[in-house]
Amino acid sequence: MTLKARLPAGYPDLAAHTNMTLLTADLHCHTYRSKDSLLVPGRLLEIARQRGIDRLGITDHNCILGALEAARLDPERVIVGEEIRTAAGELLAYFMREEVPPGLTPQETIFRLREQGAFISIAHPFDGMRGGGWSEATLRDVLPLVDALEVFNSRTWSARPNQLASARAAEAGLLGTAGSDAHAACEIGRAVVRLPPFRDTESLRAALRSAEIRGRRSTPLVHLLSRYASWRKAAGWHSTMTPEP
Repeated sequence: MTLKARLPAGYPDLAAHTNMTLLTADLHCHTYRSKDSLLVPGRLLEIARQRGIDRLGITDHNCILGALEAARLDPERVIVGEEIRTAAGELLAYFMREEVPPGLTPQETIFRLREQGAFISIAHPFDGMRGGGWSEATLRDVLPLVDALEVFNSRTWSARPNQLASARAAEAGLLGTAGSDAHAACEIGRAVVRLPPFRDTESLRAALRSAEIRGRRSTPLVHLLSRYASWRKAAGWHSTMTPEP
C-alpha cells in the first residue's frame, strides 16, 4: 500500500513542489554488523541502486561499522546511522561520527548524539511485539528531546503501531521518518521517504517538512530471516562467506 504520511498540520504538500528534484530514502536498514542480519554492504548498496533508492540510512544495532563500510563504497548514498538500545527503548540516529553504546538512559544517549550533531528519531515507538519498545510515560518524557518519530516501519506486526506513531508525531509537532527496517535483501525499499535533497542534520530537518512516505508492511515471515541470520552466525558464518541472496 502507498500512503501519504499524516504529518503535523501546516506541513507543505509535496505535490505542490512539482518542479523540485526529489530523493527517495530508506531510513532504516541493517547489515551483517547487526547480530540478526547477513547483508554485506556491497549487496545492500547494489539493491538500493537497482530499486531507485537515492539515500540509505544504515542503522545497525548498537554499531556504526557497517554504515562506515558502506559509506566508503558509496558516500553519496549512505547516511551513517545507528539503532541504539537505550535503557528504555530504541532510538535511530543519523549523520553520526561516533558510536554510542547501548544501555544508557535515553537522556544520556540523546546528549551524546546531540554533541556530535546527529538527527534523532524514535524507532517503532508503539510496536510492543518486539524488543526496543517504549512505555507511555518514558515516551512522553523523551518526545521533547528528539527530532522525529518513525511513523512507518515495514516490520511492524500490524498497521496499528504505525498509525499510532503517525498520530503521536502530529500531536507532538514532530517530524516523521520511515524505513523498511531491512535485515534481508527482499525487504530493502519497502518503506521510503520522498523528500527534497539533504546532506546533513539541518537539511534533513528541512526536507522532512515536505516529505511523503510510501510504505508497505513486510510479511511477518521476515522475522524468521532474522532468526536464521542469528543461527548462521552462531554456527560460524562470517562476512567473507557467500552473502545473503
